Amino acid sequence: MKAEDVTVIDLVGKTSLADAMIIASGRVNRHVASIAETLIEALKGAGLPPPKVEGMPACDWVLIDTGDIIVHIFRPEVREFYNLEKMWGADRPNERLVG
Repeated sequence: MKAEDVTVIDLVGKTSLADAMIIASGRVNRHVASIAETLIEALKGAGLPPPKVEGMPACDWVLIDTGDIIVHIFRPEVREFYNLEKMWGADRPNERLVG
């Protein structure tokens, strides 16, 4: 679906939320929706449990949580505003793992 500016962040040792975070951009709301819908269908087709999905009605920012991997798909302006790469990037100190 030609997601743009794809970034993968390794979360192992940083949080117990997931093992990895993928951040990508779509050009406009409809592109974000298409990327998300295609990914959700691919996960279903692979026989994986249905992911938790947030943000589909507006498609400014869609979050797809597969359990081990969290995928964020943004419109560019929204991605720049939230700047998750900085929040979760390599310079982030390790968090204590729960459990």
